[in-house]
Amino acid sequence: MRHVIALDVGGTGMKAALVGPAGELLHRARRATGRERGPDAVVEGILDFAAELRAHGVRHLGEPAAAAGVAVPGIVDEERGVATYSANLGWRDIPLRELLAQQLGGPVALGHDVRTGGLAEGRIGAGRGADRFLFVPLGTGIAGAIGISGRVEAGAHGFAGEIGHIVVRPGGAACPCGQRGCLERYASAAAVSEAWAAASGDSEADAADCAKAVESGDPNAVGVWRDAVDALADGLVTALTLLDPRTLIIGGGLAEAGETLFTPLRDAVRQRVTFQKLPTIVPAALGDSAGCLGAGLLAWDLLDTTPTTPEEPT
Repeated sequence: MRHVIALDVGGTGMKAALVGPAGELLHRARRATGRERGPDAVVEGILDFAAELRAHGVRHLGEPAAAAGVAVPGIVDEERGVATYSANLGWRDIPLRELLAQQLGGPVALGHDVRTGGLAEGRIGAGRGADRFLFVPLGTGIAGAIGISGRVEAGAHGFAGEIGHIVVRPGGAACPCGQRGCLERYASAAAVSEAWAAASGDSEADAADCAKAVESGDPNAVGVWRDAVDALADGLVTALTLLDPRTLIIGGGLAEAGETLFTPLRDAVRQRVTFQKLPTIVPAALGDSAGCLGAGLLAWDLLDTTPTTPEEPT
């Protein structure tokens, strides 16, 4: 049966699937990334996992995968197929597409993890049917995927969508990127966890704990949460001023707070817009499966056969 390999490489684990032409999930697998063994071992692990997936297809589906799509973190040159840099995985300038193509004997698409997840959310998730969307996951950091007519814009140098580094508090907290006051230093799940741990006096407290405390009416939690929402709204209004998306999709760990986040965020964005058109602001629908689903879409795109209703891997 004709199928493709979909592989989502994370900082600690990899999720994979063999995906049929109608989006059906024919096989699913997970494996540790193995970053503690160094960048060379990570690359070797990716290649081994891909070979294992190919072999499974031959044994159980009667033929090797027709193509593969791979999503990786960090900076990705999608045009050249090079994983340029990843602090989490410790690599620089890895020609991953070429290495995988040699391993698999077929075409390979390489994508940035957030843009790949955004592709899935835009086509088959929360943004389905929107001609213009912006996907913003709020996790350890904040990135973004700019969706245009079913595609995601990478930019001239692979940096499109990095809204976490919009400066929202000039002269504020130092960011690893070299600037001060970046959005992700105030509104990422990591930033909220840090702020709430300090405000609560509990070093183990995180953003989920803060959300629960907000729901119970804790004034300190409400203050931390309000500061994060205000910063996020400032950054998002800058983004929607530039991009004019029809749908704004918010994902990542912070979005798991549901309406504790979305109700004040929608209000804060509404209060800030003037001439801009207010987009529909919705939670992401695919969770941590988005990257794997998007990788499958990248692979089918290489073959000009894009499924529209793939199932969600678990």
